[in-house]
Formats: sequence, structure tokens, C-alpha cells
Amino acid sequence: MLVARDVSKSYGRQTVLSHFDLTVDEGEVVCLIGPSGSGKSTFLRCVNHLEPIDSGEVSVAGHLVGYRRTGARLRELSPREIAAQRSDIGMVFQGFNLFPHLRVLDNLTLAPRKVRGVDAATAETRARAALERVGLAGKAAAYPRRLSGGEQQRVGIARALMMEPRLMLFDEPTSALDPERVGEVLDVLRDLAAGGMTMLVVTHEMEFARAVSHRVAFLDGGSVVECGPPGQIFDSPAEERTRSFLRRLGH
Repeated sequence: MLVARDVSKSYGRQTVLSHFDLTVDEGEVVCLIGPSGSGKSTFLRCVNHLEPIDSGEVSVAGHLVGYRRTGARLRELSPREIAAQRSDIGMVFQGFNLFPHLRVLDNLTLAPRKVRGVDAATAETRARAALERVGLAGKAAAYPRRLSGGEQQRVGIARALMMEPRLMLFDEPTSALDPERVGEVLDVLRDLAAGGMTMLVVTHEMEFARAVSHRVAFLDGGSVVECGPPGQIFDSPAEERTRSFLRRLGH
């Protein structure tokens, strides 16, 4: 579903991703862990071309993201073409990024109507089903300011699901939440994983990564240091950088 080959990305003189390689199979859950500044969030933004890469390539479902190959060269797609690609890639951010002036229902129906041309009645039916899926069936008429942080994040997940994505990206989806709200969001992610959704999750929730992921990738210095089943990464990591990181977290 996702293939990243030799991806590099810099901001000025600061290298954020360096020769980054990762694959995610259809139906697989891969968690990205690592210290702050290791490139986890930047990589997610490169996957849906919110950040253009400097070199390498990223493909989702067999299609290059953000570019078209012309002979030996890559040419960036038009904004309209990039937007069409993003409709297959759902993303949930650290912040909730809901439109504060719109009701929950309208937050969910806006993109399908504007991007996919879904009619209003169909969009509303799908939105109510998505809210049911994340445990918020009774919040369709609420405004974001009336919701808790955990509820807002679940609305964000429901909104991403409205586009029927083939790949879901989660950028530390619980980092902005009070501790008592973390569990309700992780429960939704567990349900999505159990349903076969392909997911790439940046997280500091190590127990979640151990329990839900098929593979865990440890990042440091803008590259994948090691990647494997959670039991291997958490119980017998091969690399000293991984062991040092987990020791600092008490694992």
C-alpha cells in the first residue's frame, strides 16, 4: 500500500529525513516511534505531499505521490491532481483542525461534497454512520467548542474516514489530550485496526504500539534504524540506539 524509497528532506541546512525507506502492506498497522526530531511527523506529511520531498519517491497503492514520472525525471503534479491523490489518504493531526464555525455534521460532509461531488443526503447518511463508528452518534449537531478534546479527535478521525481512504495516517493523535481522554481515542484506532484499515501511526503510546501494530519502526536521525514485529523491537531490539531510547522510557 505504501512504499517509500530513499526519501530525503531538508529545511535549509537541517536534514530531517535521510535515505528513508519503509513499506506498509495493505491491512497492516505500522507504528513509528523515536525521539522528538527524528523525522516521524515530517515523513507522514511527505506521504500525502503536504511536504514535498527533495529526493527519492513515495508511492501509495502503486501511484507516485505528488509527482509524475516523465522519462527519467519526476514532475510535480498540479494542485488539483495532488488534492485528488490526498482523498485516498486520510490524515489525523496532533491538533484537531476542525472548523470551529461548523457543526460536527458539517465538518464531516464538507469534503465529500466539495471534493468527491457526493450529494447532501448521501453525505449526511455516511457522516452519521461515521459518527456511530467512533462513538459520537449523538454529537452531530454540536459545535467543536462544546466537545472534549477526545471527542474532537474522534470527530477528526470520522472526518478522515468520510473520504473512504485506502491509507490512514495518524500523527501523535493523543498528544494533545488529557490522560483520561487518551483511551477513548486509542479504542477507536484499535477498532479500525481490527477492521483491516491500513494505518501508519506516529505515537508515544508504547503499549498501544505493542498491542496493535503488526510492525514497529524506530526512527532516529531521519532514517529507520530498525523495523520489526513489536515483540522483537520492544523485547530484543538489535540496535543500541533503539535499546537506549526504550530504556529512557522505562521499557
